[in-house]
Amino acid sequence: MATLRDKIDFGNLPQHIAVIMDGNGRWAKKKGAARIFGHRNAVQSVKEITEGCGELGIKFLTLYAFSTENWGRPKEEVDGLMELLVNTLQKEIHSLLEKKVKLKIIGEMDSLPKICQMNLIEAVEATKNNTGLNLLLALSYSGRMEIVKAARKIAEQAKNGTLDPANVNEKIFEDNLETHGIPDPELLIRTSGEMRISNFLLWQIAYTEFYITPKLWPDFRKEDLYEAICSYQKRERRFGKVLTPIA
Repeated sequence: MATLRDKIDFGNLPQHIAVIMDGNGRWAKKKGAARIFGHRNAVQSVKEITEGCGELGIKFLTLYAFSTENWGRPKEEVDGLMELLVNTLQKEIHSLLEKKVKLKIIGEMDSLPKICQMNLIEAVEATKNNTGLNLLLALSYSGRMEIVKAARKIAEQAKNGTLDPANVNEKIFEDNLETHGIPDPELLIRTSGEMRISNFLLWQIAYTEFYITPKLWPDFRKEDLYEAICSYQKRERRFGKVLTPIA
């Protein structure tokens, strides 16, 4: 019997998949538990999707783990999330090395607790020579702030005379983003059924295909990833153009 994985066209895989991992709190609430319970159970989803992308040969996976707006959540939840981040990194570093996953962080890492920063730096350093999946974690991340920071860098270059403002173009702007050198996502997956971008990769998703699922993130598994990729592969990506069939 054919599975969803069997239906995937390996000649038409997205290079880069981005995921808004939403619904942990609602998942916990349904079970009568505190929100942090949902976050803890979401770790398995992260492991499955990271493993699934690596097995398929996806080159880049970006996970929206913590936004700048998330700092406004209750202190107990934020503290629990930071502790969970540290514990997960410590437990999973050997798996990342074994699977040749290369870790990169985007976002305001300086705003994270020192112990989180230390563990993240160590994990990035330990995996820097890996040649498999590139895993980007968006932590204390804001798409708007990333654009503002890029504009500041360009303004500084213009101010010190190393860049003519007349020469600023999309390529130069992209080179000043945190994702410079990384292809834009072809596929963005959002769980929990919400229909919004939530300040995520605002520049990079200009022509990204969206896949929205009502499934809450702690329930998201490899089969759901395969379904999202199959949906992506059925779409005609025109980039604003009209594709004329060849007679």
